[in-house]
Amino acid sequence: MIKILFRRWLTRPSISITGAAAVIAAASFMSRLLGVFRDRVLAGQFGAGESLDVYYAAFRVPDLIYNLLIVGALSAGFIPVFVATRKRSQEGEAEAWRLTNAFLTTTFVSLLIICALGAIFIKQIVPMVTPGFSSEKTAAVAALSRIMFLSPLLLGISAVVGGVLQSFRNFFVFSLAPIFYNIGIIIGALVFVPWLGLTGLAWGVVLGAALHLAVQLPAAIRLGWPIGWAWDLRDKGLRSIWRLTVPRTLSLGVTQMNLLILTIIASYLASGSVAVFNLATNLYMLPVATVGIAYALAVFPTLSEKAAMDNWAGFKDSLRETVQHAFFFIVPSTVLLLLLRAQIVRAVLGSGAFDWTDTVLTFETLRFLTYSLFAQALIPILARAFYACQNTMTPLVVGVAGDFVTIFFGFVLVGSYGIMGLAAAFSIGSIVQVLGLWLALRWRVGKLGEGHLLEALWSFTLAGLVMAFVTQGVKTGLGQLLGTTTLLDIVLQGGLAGLAGLITYAAILYLRESEELDELMASWRWRPAAIEISQEGLDEGEGI
Repeated sequence: MIKILFRRWLTRPSISITGAAAVIAAASFMSRLLGVFRDRVLAGQFGAGESLDVYYAAFRVPDLIYNLLIVGALSAGFIPVFVATRKRSQEGEAEAWRLTNAFLTTTFVSLLIICALGAIFIKQIVPMVTPGFSSEKTAAVAALSRIMFLSPLLLGISAVVGGVLQSFRNFFVFSLAPIFYNIGIIIGALVFVPWLGLTGLAWGVVLGAALHLAVQLPAAIRLGWPIGWAWDLRDKGLRSIWRLTVPRTLSLGVTQMNLLILTIIASYLASGSVAVFNLATNLYMLPVATVGIAYALAVFPTLSEKAAMDNWAGFKDSLRETVQHAFFFIVPSTVLLLLLRAQIVRAVLGSGAFDWTDTVLTFETLRFLTYSLFAQALIPILARAFYACQNTMTPLVVGVAGDFVTIFFGFVLVGSYGIMGLAAAFSIGSIVQVLGLWLALRWRVGKLGEGHLLEALWSFTLAGLVMAFVTQGVKTGLGQLLGTTTLLDIVLQGGLAGLAGLITYAAILYLRESEELDELMASWRWRPAAIEISQEGLDEGEGI
C-alpha cells in the first residue's frame, strides 16, 4: 500500500499553475539554499581569489554547450511539439514517445561529439575566454574544463527526461534534480577537494550531473516512456523541434557570448573579480529561480495547450495571472536584497579566507544586480509565452538587443565602477529586454490586462514601501542593540528585520484583500486527496 501511494505521489501531475509553481519554487528555494551553502564552503576554503576565478571560468565553456544545445531545444521546441503530438489523435501517445526517443538519441550523439571535441581543443579555447589570466591560471582552467565536459553530456540526457516530466505536469521529481546537483558539488567541495585539490570541484560537478539524471529517470519510465535508440533525422516532429530551436539557440548563444564578454572584461580587473561577480549573481538568482523560473516552468505547458487550441483569451488570462503572482513575490524580494544585502553576504560568505574587502565588493555588486530583479523574473515567463506560440524569433531579436545594451554599458561603466559597473550594465540590459518582450507580445496577441496588473502592482508597491520602512527601522535598532561583530549578531539582525518586513507586507495586502495573498494562504491549507488503487496493482502485490 505504501509503495503504491509513494509511486502515485511521484507521478501525480500538478493541476493548477499556482500549485505547480509552489512545488517548483519550494524545490528551487531548497536547491538555492544548498547553492548558498556550497558558495559558503567555497568562499571559506578559497576566498575571492585565483582558485575561485579558475573554477568559475572553467564552468563557462561546458555551460555554454549545455545552454545552447539543450536548454534552447527543450524550452523552445520539445515541450510544445511533444504536447501537440500527444493531443493530435488517439495514436498521439505512441507517436510522442517515438519523437522523444528520436530527440534523446540525436541529443546524446550531438553532445558526445561536441564535448569530445571541446575536451580535445580546450587549451586553444580557454585563452579566448580568459585573456587576462596568467598562463598558470589558464592551464588550470583548461584542466578543470576538460573534466567538466562530462557534465553537459549527463545534464543533456537528464534535461530530456525532465522535459517529459514537465509535459506531464509532474513538477515534483523534476524540481528535485537541481537539489541533487548541488549536493554533488558540495560533496566535491567537502570530500573530493581535500583528496584531489581544486580538481575535486570539477569531479563534484560531474557527480552532481549524474545525480541530476538519476533522480528523474525512474519517474519518467513510470509514465510509460519506452526508452530506446531511435536515429531518425527525417522525423517530422524532430524537424519541428530543431526548427524552433535554431532561433532560441542563437538567442542563448548571444546571451552566453554576453556572459563570456563580461567574464573577459572581469579577467582584466583585480584578482577575484570573476569570483565576486559569480558569487553575487548566485545570491541574486535565488529569488529569480524561486519565483520567475518556477512560474515560467509551471505555466509553460498550460500556455502551450491554450495556444495549440487557439484559446487566446485563456492564454492571456493565464499569462497575466502568472505575471501578477510573480510580482507579488518579487517586490518583497527586491526590498530584502536591497536593505539586507550586507547582512546576507556577511552571513552567507563572510568566513575563512573571504575577507571584508571581498564582502563589500560582493554586496555592492549585488545591489546593482538587484535593480533588475523584476526584469530577470519576468523574462523567462514572457519568453515561454512566445515559445508556446511556436515563435522563437521574437525573443531572439529582443534578446540580442538587450545583450548589446549590456555589453555597451559594460565597457562604459567598468572604468569608473569596476565589477559593480558590469552588474549595472547587466541590469540595464535586462530591463531593456523585458520591456521589448512585453511590447512585442502585446503587439502579437493584444492587450495583456495591463489595467488589472497595474492595480495589483500598486498594492504590492505600497506594501513594499511600508515593508522597507519597517525593515530598515528594525535593522537599525537591532544593530545598535546587538552589535554587528559576530555571525549570530548578523543573522539575528538580518533575520528579524526581514521577518518583520515580510509580516508587514502580508498585513498590508491582507487589509487590501489581495487575491494573490488569498491564493497563497489557500495553497498552504492541506486537502486530503482520494487516491484510487486498482485491483490490478493489489494483485501484483504492490500493496504489501
